Amino acid sequence: MASNAPVGKPTDMSSPRLPKVAGIDSTVPAPPQTVAPLPGVPSAAPPSDAALPPGVLIQDRLASWVSDLTTLHELTERLIKTDSLDGALREMLGAGAALVGARRGMAVLEPADGLGPTSTIGLGLAHADLGTIETVPRGSGSYGRLLDDLPEADPPGAGLPGNSPAAPRPPARVPEPIAIRDVRTEEGLDPRHREVAARLGYAASYALPLATEEAGRLGAAVWLYDEPAEPDERRRHLIGLYGRFATEHLARLLQVERARARVATVAEELLPSRLPRVPGVRLAVRHLTGPQGGGDWYDALPLPEGALGLAVGSVSGTGPSALAAMGRLRASLRAYAVMEGEDPVAVLSDLELLLRLTEPARSATALFAYAEPAQRRIVLAGAGHAPPLVVGDHRTEFVETSLSAPLGMLTCWEAPSVELSPAPGETVLLYTDGLLRRTGDATDRAFARLHAAAASVPRADRSDPGAVADHVLRTLLPGGLDPAVEGEDVVLLAARFE
Repeated sequence: MASNAPVGKPTDMSSPRLPKVAGIDSTVPAPPQTVAPLPGVPSAAPPSDAALPPGVLIQDRLASWVSDLTTLHELTERLIKTDSLDGALREMLGAGAALVGARRGMAVLEPADGLGPTSTIGLGLAHADLGTIETVPRGSGSYGRLLDDLPEADPPGAGLPGNSPAAPRPPARVPEPIAIRDVRTEEGLDPRHREVAARLGYAASYALPLATEEAGRLGAAVWLYDEPAEPDERRRHLIGLYGRFATEHLARLLQVERARARVATVAEELLPSRLPRVPGVRLAVRHLTGPQGGGDWYDALPLPEGALGLAVGSVSGTGPSALAAMGRLRASLRAYAVMEGEDPVAVLSDLELLLRLTEPARSATALFAYAEPAQRRIVLAGAGHAPPLVVGDHRTEFVETSLSAPLGMLTCWEAPSVELSPAPGETVLLYTDGLLRRTGDATDRAFARLHAAAASVPRADRSDPGAVADHVLRTLLPGGLDPAVEGEDVVLLAARFE
């Protein structure tokens, strides 16, 4: 009979060892369960010698429990450091594989409320392998049975004003894990299930619901064994404890992910859905948002007599309040541009007065340009904003603008306008300060890097304003805009004059 051994510290050095996860050897030979476990505590196998003194038995069990708790603590500490749904699912899969003694597995994220996001990731399985597993009828696969076992979410709109109040929903029932000891002999399996198992080379599986009474159903995880097997009661207990903790962590990350998606959606809805088509000029824009959504914005609107108004700006702060202020400011600037767009200084003066009267605690930067594409003429004014950059075959240079304070910082804002005439084929880049600050460099260094990035645009790409903008962004931010890092938004508006 096997001797008692804690998880992570097998005493039989010749016993087969399963793969380690996260540097923690949490595997143990699977002893038969012959002693009823104590309530709420992982059980241990009885000693091989029934004549051992009771004190030795107790010490052995206590050592086993302490080892198990230490392993769970280390695994949950690693899990809680993950800050994305994908990262948490991968960490959970790897740790769970060690706890149940498996080598491969997959996790399916499919919240019961139907609001998403949904995803499927694998451990030791290629993308094609996951696709093959998904060809198994949902009712035959263990993870599919777990996903379909809980009641449906409340109907859309329940409990909202104008609808009958929804009755309090009882806590969701959490289904039991599903163990298939031998796919070849298990009763009730679809033939396709056995075919897929034979093709991928697994003989058994253990599926765990990612669900709790409080969080509801978020998904399921299934681990695959190369030989017929199933975890003993002790391993089931450990993976059950870890699975509940992982589910609560995933629920928190799901709320954050949905909040970020809502903020991004609101920000996009407050900006132009498409850029206008005006003869003589081609436009392209790139807008990258941070996790909380900033107040950076842009606009391009056709004006009378073939003119075009171009604007970029940034409102102080982040989150919903900054987004709302950005929407109000952009809408006001549009109105002022239609009325007096030929005078950019008057447009920004009106905007500054509005900001000071309606939102005295907030400041903003803005740049407005009145462009006449047919004459290739631009008149612009800026309030605390970075100067535009002209990119062409014969020059790459910043437009010389006068130094001015942001809107809302002085009792009365005023700054002279600047006029420039782009040559045929030149592109004018308007951008927000976030593009410079996201580089992490000092201001002078960031401006120098932006100039170098614009100057290095390949000649073949200079005829396309979108390609120019993409090259500048790739050069300045080679890793892209990390959505998990707090910081300002980035706006880059490119206008190429024919």
